[in-house]
Amino acid sequence: MLQGLTDLGHAYLSFFHPLTLAYGLGGAFVGISMGLLPGLSATLAIALLTTLTIKLQTNDAILVLICSYVGALYGGSRTAILLNIPGTAANAASCADGYALAQQGQAGRAIGIATSGAFVSTLIGVVCLALFTPMLAEVALSFGAFEFFWLALFGVTMSGSIVGKDPLKGWLMGLLGLFIAQVGQEGLYAYDRFTFGWDQLSGGFALIPALVGAFGLSEVLATLSNPVERRMVDLKDSVLPRFREVWQYRWTVLRSGVIGVLTGLLPGVGEDSGAWISYAAAKAVSKEKEKFGKGSIDGLMAAETGDMASIPGHIIPSLALGIPGSAPSAVLMAAMVIHGVQPGPMLMIEHPQFIYHVVAMTTLASFAILLFGLFGVKPLLQILRVRRTILMPIIFLLCTVGAFATASRLFDIYAMLTIGIGAFFLRRRGYEMAPLVLGLVLGPLLDKSLRRGLVLSDGSLIPFFTRPISMAFAAVTIFTILLYVPAFKAGVNRVKSGLFSGVRMVFARRA
Repeated sequence: MLQGLTDLGHAYLSFFHPLTLAYGLGGAFVGISMGLLPGLSATLAIALLTTLTIKLQTNDAILVLICSYVGALYGGSRTAILLNIPGTAANAASCADGYALAQQGQAGRAIGIATSGAFVSTLIGVVCLALFTPMLAEVALSFGAFEFFWLALFGVTMSGSIVGKDPLKGWLMGLLGLFIAQVGQEGLYAYDRFTFGWDQLSGGFALIPALVGAFGLSEVLATLSNPVERRMVDLKDSVLPRFREVWQYRWTVLRSGVIGVLTGLLPGVGEDSGAWISYAAAKAVSKEKEKFGKGSIDGLMAAETGDMASIPGHIIPSLALGIPGSAPSAVLMAAMVIHGVQPGPMLMIEHPQFIYHVVAMTTLASFAILLFGLFGVKPLLQILRVRRTILMPIIFLLCTVGAFATASRLFDIYAMLTIGIGAFFLRRRGYEMAPLVLGLVLGPLLDKSLRRGLVLSDGSLIPFFTRPISMAFAAVTIFTILLYVPAFKAGVNRVKSGLFSGVRMVFARRA
């Protein structure tokens, strides 16, 4: 415990450097800028910045990415308030009350409330990140090849619920990512697989070209094919919130912050779920339910607090178990792998200080959004006036440069173009790209763990199901898949109803 506090203190002190602070503020600024533009998500921000930070030191690069993650989700609240268009999916819950306040001439007040809620809730999440991640990671140190196999398979299973409403499409994209990860030389004996005699494929598909193609190029094509008309509400009042007003909603902030962290801990539950559940909880206990959807400060505070607190919640299982809970955290995990940090149970052995550095990074990100949110409003809003026909070609250029710069291979540009064009058509059919990236990241771990486990057990599958932790992961994975079978899900619901009815009868008799 004392050692952990010492490491955390050293992590905070290491960030009191002008260049490090500049990286953090720069990452937050880029994130807010991309979050401001409807359609440009936190996932895209992390994917693009991964290519631009490839030459930085690991801590500096991850700092930029985490600050952009936090900044993008926060920036999306601006368009939700001023345009009634959520900048990211997580900000959809802020549209009703935020835009209603803006139409009443209180746009600045709404932005100030959203900023204060986002800042405090991120700090609540940071405390949970510092407390729970090392504990969870220490438990995970007992994992072997058999447990790593089920952990990776469970992560791919969660691709059915990370994004979208159709789990089958998520699983198909996760399996596609697993297949693409098998292309090239395999990890144990360097034998070529699925290369078809093409030497360029021996190295496999690099992660960065796949990232920028799946998220960057496909987003450019999707945006240019469907431009959006926007009319921004004028910002007339002050954005500086009153302390008394923020303090009045302290229980809303605390409740929504806890809800956001808890929803973030659940793999497959995105930031938007944290926002909507927090919003529903605030409405359920509010004495002014009639104001929700018509300009409720309580509703806006709950929505923005819930989605921002879920960010540290998503980072916890990503670091400790290697299982991301949302699309941005999946790409962030991929970026960590690119920068030489493998999230998962071995993180506490290979990079024991890294978790505490992530805590310090997230804290810096929360102060960055407070700074830009209260004192950089008008300059940032000018970004909304940039025409997409100018912005999208710039993003395409960044995608191309980023794909080529990592290994200076022309093949990577072709791979980026192929994956990007394919992702564009898949997205139009309702297939999301985050499960694809998740399959790419977890594919090597699943492959190596399966083969190592088979070597250790002399080809027997029995240890995969009989070791205690493996048995638990196998049961959870199979149960998760069966939950999407209608007949099985109906049976589970009947059992739950029966149990609740029995509990109610017991308490009724005692009463």
